[in-house]
Amino acid sequence: MRIKLFSALIITLMVTLAGCASKVKLNDVPVEDKSSSSVNVDPSLSAKSNAGAGGVTTVKAQPLGGMNAGPSGVDKIVYFDYDSYTIRPEAQPAIAAHAKYLSGNKSLKVSLEGHTDERGGREYNLALGQKRADAVRKALSLLGVSEPQMESVSFGKEKPAASGEDEVAFAKNRRVEISYR
Repeated sequence: MRIKLFSALIITLMVTLAGCASKVKLNDVPVEDKSSSSVNVDPSLSAKSNAGAGGVTTVKAQPLGGMNAGPSGVDKIVYFDYDSYTIRPEAQPAIAAHAKYLSGNKSLKVSLEGHTDERGGREYNLALGQKRADAVRKALSLLGVSEPQMESVSFGKEKPAASGEDEVAFAKNRRVEISYR
């Protein structure tokens, strides 16, 4: 009788603990919100030349929002497909231009801010936003940008670019913003 009671207690305890299990991966990198800092860009950095290396032309910077700089005429947003962190082929030229600009301006730093649409849970979207930011970071790194120049953060679904519950709004929210500091 005592063994049956003890066995029933153990089984009840195991079922209770199994029901409380979380699907959140504890070994994922924590996400921080660092968007509230404002950094001024030195105007003397806006047009440096790499002309010494095989006739490479100057990449001119253009202010964005009064506090950001980057290569002129190049998108600063990389869009992603639903539930994906694979960089689309049409984003490659923009990423290459940012890599060239950052490689030529070693004192500049960039924040890669990952975002998702509103579908999915908070933890899932933070993880997906981080994977998107890390994918752009890896692409820039492979193109010669030094790791200390880059920071990748995730905002998940917390900072949408477009409101609405249609595919157009969702597509605008699945992005990585490249923000110069």
